[in-house]
Amino acid sequence: MIPLTALWLPILLSTVIVFFASFIMHMVLGYHKSDYRKLTDEDRVTDALRNADVKPGPDYFFPYCKFEEMKSPPVIEKFKRGPVGFVTVLPSGPPAMGKNLVQWFLYCVVISIFAAYLSGRLVAPGTAFLQVFRVVGTITFLGYGAAHAQESIWGGRSWVVTLKHLFDSLIYALLTAAIFGWLWPKSV
Repeated sequence: MIPLTALWLPILLSTVIVFFASFIMHMVLGYHKSDYRKLTDEDRVTDALRNADVKPGPDYFFPYCKFEEMKSPPVIEKFKRGPVGFVTVLPSGPPAMGKNLVQWFLYCVVISIFAAYLSGRLVAPGTAFLQVFRVVGTITFLGYGAAHAQESIWGGRSWVVTLKHLFDSLIYALLTAAIFGWLWPKSV
């Protein structure tokens, strides 16, 4: 068993590497630029949401109904008539990129801590690079990527967008696994 304190360097280094890799993937490579589309007649839609006093925070589902009402004829008609969707409303104002980047960095730290914790209990000191790589890579891929499939299954997100996020997650996992494998404690 390896204590978390012995893995502080791979935790921090993998966090920084993943953070900068995500910047390159989203800002330089640009393959995520097609993930979102502009609403047709955006001004009219946003005016309607503003006039409806829609507040930031919860996700909105429309047409809204309780689970037991889903099979009632009026609700079925609303679903047929459409549109059907989810809306997430953010606070008004410019995007808070600083806050989002800090949260993303902290999330990367948490993923690396979980990878360190689990691998430190599953893999002994002095274990070969490839074995450490496999364990840490699996843990971090699940941490970065597993929830994205739910967005397509339950939230209607395009599977193409989900596959791009899973690709990102694979890159993050490979980078983290390589760093942990490289810096894994030697035999005592």
